[in-house]
Amino acid sequence: MAITLSVVSLEGCTSAKKLVYFQGATTTDDTVNIAEPFIPTIKKGDILSVQVSSLNAEASAYFNPVSMAEATAVTAIANPLARTVGYAVADDGTIKLPLIGQLSVVGLTNTKASELITSKLKSYLKEPTVNVRNLNFRISVLGEVSRPALFTIPNEQITLPEALGLAGDLTIYGRRDNVLVIREEGTKRVFARLDLTRRDAFRSPYYSLHPNDVVYIEPGKARVTSVDRAYQLTPVVTGILSLIAIIATRR
Repeated sequence: MAITLSVVSLEGCTSAKKLVYFQGATTTDDTVNIAEPFIPTIKKGDILSVQVSSLNAEASAYFNPVSMAEATAVTAIANPLARTVGYAVADDGTIKLPLIGQLSVVGLTNTKASELITSKLKSYLKEPTVNVRNLNFRISVLGEVSRPALFTIPNEQITLPEALGLAGDLTIYGRRDNVLVIREEGTKRVFARLDLTRRDAFRSPYYSLHPNDVVYIEPGKARVTSVDRAYQLTPVVTGILSLIAIIATRR
């Protein structure tokens, strides 16, 4: 009973205002400017899915990785990280395609890469269509969320609130006013903090997440206090239960 009351009192100390996202609206209909949407470009080390189709399905199949569909179907169930069968972008920024050979794709968007490959395939296929996707667009969400995990983003577009939604939202102990986004930029790691209780978060360049971003939710004081009290109460509870067991066995 004492432990239950302690937990309830701690949760009651958490201000409701600290749990509300995007505060500051003054009217029912309100607007706020947002940051420019992030459009990913291909980088060294990316793994690309290149799906080719044309009026001749048999000829098109030659340009698609033979084991791609089978490998994905078998391995995706056991390990989401295994969904990486495709063309790896080499250190020189190229991928190697059947017949076409090496193509420089680093720095291109998927759309531009699709257009480039399509132009090369016209010598081999009738009315080719190419779809390029990045198979290793991943983000990590850690800390005080319901389901911390590494997430693969199939459409290569995700915002910070969407990522938190995938992770089951913050727990009641998570600090919404101090969300940390860790981003790789060249040879550096940038540590940026966003306050999701304010609408200014929409204007942050870290509102749209990039590949390999790490989102960390810091625990609030209530979480730290509850853990400390749990450690303090455990020996007491254990001692009481042991005493009750001894008394019960002597009767």
